[in-house]
Amino acid sequence: MAKQSNTLKATPREGRGKGDARKLRGAGRIPGVVYGRHEDTRALSVDAHDLATLFSRISVENTIIELSVEGEEEAVSALVREVQSHPYRNEVIHVDFYQVHAGEELEVDVPIRLEGVPAGVREDGGVLDHVIHELTVRCLPSKIPNVLTLDVSGLEIGDSLHVSDLPLPEGVTSMIDGERTVCGVAAPRIEEEPEVEEAAELEGLLEGEEGAPEPEVIGKGGDAGEGEDTE
Repeated sequence: MAKQSNTLKATPREGRGKGDARKLRGAGRIPGVVYGRHEDTRALSVDAHDLATLFSRISVENTIIELSVEGEEEAVSALVREVQSHPYRNEVIHVDFYQVHAGEELEVDVPIRLEGVPAGVREDGGVLDHVIHELTVRCLPSKIPNVLTLDVSGLEIGDSLHVSDLPLPEGVTSMIDGERTVCGVAAPRIEEEPEVEEAAELEGLLEGEEGAPEPEVIGKGGDAGEGEDTE
């Protein structure tokens, strides 16, 4: 199967106000900007359907895409830096791209995938707790990993793995403290049973054992107030 292209067509735009942005979105386009080190910020727009299709098949945080800007001979290599979404509709309303260069190191977030079933979960009913789901790394654009995989199959109850245990490719540096916990296996959670004595006492009361308090009766017909001073 041929590899899908990560190219996205873009069109320069002049207007920068909210009114222009609404008109673009009404026409099925998403406003955005592209910027970078030693680069002027340029306003552009992309087709909403093309953007959604691209986002559905890439890791948005760490995949370099090629922006084919209308009127420019060479495509712009860029990372998606920020995606603004509508507050209550599933719609993108603005997107920022960061232009990258071959020799420039970048900081990107790479997802962490746990592989295997821990022994403490499989054999002892423990619970796997996944604490850090992505790692911020620094590297050249050509070195950006798609995902970092961590084997958890050997973990027993009480064991944990840390950032320092992640297998980083050569040229990739973690920007997070190596002591931080990525995942661990905790003991199974057991609900406490009622105390035996409390349960027995409750059962005795329900069965009317001697010593159980009599329910208070209010208003015993003609006997009410017998032996007491009443007015």
